[in-house]
Amino acid sequence: MARARPKVVTLTDAAAERVKAIMSASQKPYLRVGVKNGGCAGMEYVMEYADAPEPLDEIVEDKDVKILIKANAVLFLIGSTLDHETTKLASKFVFRNPNQTDACGCGESVTITPAKQDA
Repeated sequence: MARARPKVVTLTDAAAERVKAIMSASQKPYLRVGVKNGGCAGMEYVMEYADAPEPLDEIVEDKDVKILIKANAVLFLIGSTLDHETTKLASKFVFRNPNQTDACGCGESVTITPAKQDA
């Protein structure tokens, strides 16, 4: 019997409320989350508006919010929590990713090791 796969991404209450707020003002119905090569640590998290799911996107529903996960990001994001923080200097989404092994000093890029697939 196959073990249930963990949710790719979960959202904190703060992240869910922020996603709801920005999506209510958006012309596009979806928010897509992914990763791309870049920055001094090797990878960057990306978030973009989308018109529709791509054929291999993972659809995540949590706290009455639906987001899309780019197919090439799934193994890098499994088990992550998306949070939203507001400080005196910034308001931003924050990824708490168990697959992240390092980050650059400014926090704009990260090193992520793909999650291991069980045999």
